[in-house]
Amino acid sequence: MDTFVDMYHTLRDMRQRQMAHQVLNLAMIVCSALMIWKSLMVVTSSESPVVVVLSGSMEPAFHRGDILFLHMGFTPFRAGDIVVFKVADREIPIVHRVIKVHEKPDGRVDMLTKGDNNAVDDRGLYSASQKWINKEHVIGRAKGYLPYIGMVTIIMNDYPIVKYILVGLMGLFVLTTKE
Repeated sequence: MDTFVDMYHTLRDMRQRQMAHQVLNLAMIVCSALMIWKSLMVVTSSESPVVVVLSGSMEPAFHRGDILFLHMGFTPFRAGDIVVFKVADREIPIVHRVIKVHEKPDGRVDMLTKGDNNAVDDRGLYSASQKWINKEHVIGRAKGYLPYIGMVTIIMNDYPIVKYILVGLMGLFVLTTKE
């Protein structure tokens, strides 16, 4: 408890110039993270270069909490590709394997997906009248992963108080760091 009291007194006694310096340091960290994210979007041609697996539908290939690295690429989609896609009525992207590909003469591609751990294909997950997903639904293809590292994200979403505590502690750490 004494450390929190000490942090409070340190913050209270800071001069305005020191406080502005610490706030600018925090802003630089946030802006740097945003620039790295946007750069990754350009390099991978994906609107989300990194995603966390939120369910067990792709086990044993990927488990809940695995972080997937995505890349869109220009190679044609093939059965067996693991894609991350969004459907109209769902906010959260889905990570599943392509099981059927139909290439149209005009260049369009229809795909059917399925989770490795699911008994049936994903037609029940698509929008009401939708039978296939197309390239515009796909965010990216899985090119690599880190096992279980994303559990931090899942814990912060399941227990928001943990997120607020971590952000608060990071803010206090940045503000109380002495030069």
